[in-house]
Amino acid sequence: MTAPQAAPPAQPRKAALAAWIGSALEYYDFFIYGTAAALVFNKLFFPGSEPATGTLLALATFGAGYLARPVGASVLGHLGDRFGRKRILVATVLLMGVATFAVGCLPTYASIGVAAPIILVSLRLLQGFSAGGEQAGASSTSLEHAPPHRRAYFTSWTLGGTQFGQVLATAIFLPVAALPTPDLLSWGWRLPFWLSAVVVVAGLLIRRTLDETPVFTEQEQRGETARAPIAVLLREHLGSVVRVVCAATIATVSTIFTVYALSYAVNDVGLSRTAMLWVGVVANLVAIVVIPAFGVLGDRIGRKPVFLAGSIGMAVTMVGYLYAISAGSYVWIFVFGILVFGLGNSATGGVWPAFYGEMFPARVRLSGVAIGTQIGFAVAGFAPSIAAALAGDDGGNWPAVAGFVAAVCLLNIVAVATGRDYYRTPTEDLGVRPVPRPHAEAPAGSSA
Repeated sequence: MTAPQAAPPAQPRKAALAAWIGSALEYYDFFIYGTAAALVFNKLFFPGSEPATGTLLALATFGAGYLARPVGASVLGHLGDRFGRKRILVATVLLMGVATFAVGCLPTYASIGVAAPIILVSLRLLQGFSAGGEQAGASSTSLEHAPPHRRAYFTSWTLGGTQFGQVLATAIFLPVAALPTPDLLSWGWRLPFWLSAVVVVAGLLIRRTLDETPVFTEQEQRGETARAPIAVLLREHLGSVVRVVCAATIATVSTIFTVYALSYAVNDVGLSRTAMLWVGVVANLVAIVVIPAFGVLGDRIGRKPVFLAGSIGMAVTMVGYLYAISAGSYVWIFVFGILVFGLGNSATGGVWPAFYGEMFPARVRLSGVAIGTQIGFAVAGFAPSIAAALAGDDGGNWPAVAGFVAAVCLLNIVAVATGRDYYRTPTEDLGVRPVPRPHAEAPAGSSA
């Protein structure tokens, strides 16, 4: 009988780098769609609508991708817990890249009529399906490669990659947005989508070189992988899934900042497209630097204090950000943009990959994080459309939008504050329920 092979050694730095780069490439694809939806899709795919209605419909196509994310989370989470994390990381990059490149090739409404927005939504759904397994796969891989006392730091690189993907998407759109409007609407908007071909090749090369996690390999060799991970998850860890769903609604702040606020500033207030895109670039550059620092802090004092501070901070500073946009003050737009997104969002992003992953054992970790986050993110996906409806046709009711953001922050604050922090728990004990010890039998002749 052949002895089982030893699990490969942990590769914490390589896993974090693969998660960072892969997430950056993945979310470059995802967020160029959001930028295009805010700036041009209302004119290209919904030209017969009133301006406010066209903007609302364009933002709704952005949200449609979030409908597919829970489905992708269920399918890809199951496959990742059943057959390994590495295969999922390769698959998500490939799916996202193909869908994004196809958007850049899509004829507009003027060419093929109503078929254009239908195909656009279909491709957005494919993007969402892929994204449903991306962050959970990357963060689970990083967590299982990381030393126990540095799990928040190494998993934080997944979110750092996400922020860099937003920087890259916005930076690519800066020269495109500066084009004359006829050029922007005819061919310029397609260029960022076509660049996804480079994204696919780079992502595949990077992620194929990473070994499977030692935790999963050992579990597979012992025959302990779950045949139906989702069934096990819902039967034994439903409470943790619900907690992650509620906490993950914090992503609403991200979509309000990157999509709704951009559309509000440009289409309703009349601010410069280029200036508003630069706000996103600067805030995300700050985030890239401070997210790992918040991860380090989370390893020292726990995940909960860092997350709660970030969420409370975002609820407050979003008021200032939307007011600054309404007032047309570029200085204060940049100041509050950095506060709400560069710092507040980074605090939560620096610790939630570890905080969520630590709630589940390895056999259902990817499914638990993927399903929990993506259901919560579905709220975030439609947040720009909800915000646009709350703000009214002229976008003037921005306090209602700020109140909506505050309400969502309150939900995730309660979810996190009432949960347990596992930052001192050994990796192999995460999510494992203690087995009650049987009572020792009384010695013969003694009284009970």
